[in-house]
Amino acid sequence: MREVTVAGFVVCGLLIAALVAQARLAPFTVARLSTLLDVVMQDRAARVTVLLFWWWLGWHFLVVPPQP
Repeated sequence: MREVTVAGFVVCGLLIAALVAQARLAPFTVARLSTLLDVVMQDRAARVTVLLFWWWLGWHFLVVPPQP
């Protein structure tokens, strides 16, 4: 089951990379990531949500479980 979850995050990462590439190739069809983040980060609730998401992501993938 862990492999499915990791694969899902990899797919999401690849989709994000594809959107960034699309934004650079045709700048008028998709907003740039920096523009999107500027708009999103204006709201305090969104900043807290992004912070909690990164905390959750790091906790689940970067923390090593204790060894018995």
